[in-house]
Amino acid sequence: MTGVPNPSPAAPAAAADGSADPAADPVESQPTESEYASGPDREVLTWELFGTAVRELAETVAADRFVPDVVLGIARGGLPIAGGLAYALGAKVVGTLNVEFYTGVDSTLDEPTVLPPLLDLDALRGSRVLIVDDVADSGRTLELVVRLIGTHVAESRIAVLYHKPRSVVVPQYVWRTTDRWIVFPWSALPPVATGVT
Repeated sequence: MTGVPNPSPAAPAAAADGSADPAADPVESQPTESEYASGPDREVLTWELFGTAVRELAETVAADRFVPDVVLGIARGGLPIAGGLAYALGAKVVGTLNVEFYTGVDSTLDEPTVLPPLLDLDALRGSRVLIVDDVADSGRTLELVVRLIGTHVAESRIAVLYHKPRSVVVPQYVWRTTDRWIVFPWSALPPVATGVT
């Protein structure tokens, strides 16, 4: 899964007539990190806790004696976790697969979509692959990835930081289960720049 999307930057304040208020400072109108993370319906992962979570998730994989040939991170949300797991498990080969599904809080495309650059499936042939994402929410992104690589690999297993009970896929390795919306440290704030060419 692409994980939790970056929230959109807030628009400048509007004047009474609905036009943009020229006195409004667009930087000041940006929501703060605490505003994104606030509320009882939020599960907040800090950078410090992220380090602990990845290490504990790696220990779960190692205790199961699963030794992946390839750690496959699902972009974007799975990439930080995949990198951390690869180091913790001593795995040298890390791949990525770009899948778009979530477009906002509780907002998705009709179906998960694989985006370029495409993964070289032939390079995975016969490998033991650890598929990594930030969260198994609906599970549809992970379901797509398992189906996509399934006939090419010897074995695949899934590791996620968070699992939601509604997911159609139950990962083999999970750090925490929650029903709440998750705020990840890499997507807690809006982008510093968008559309830069």
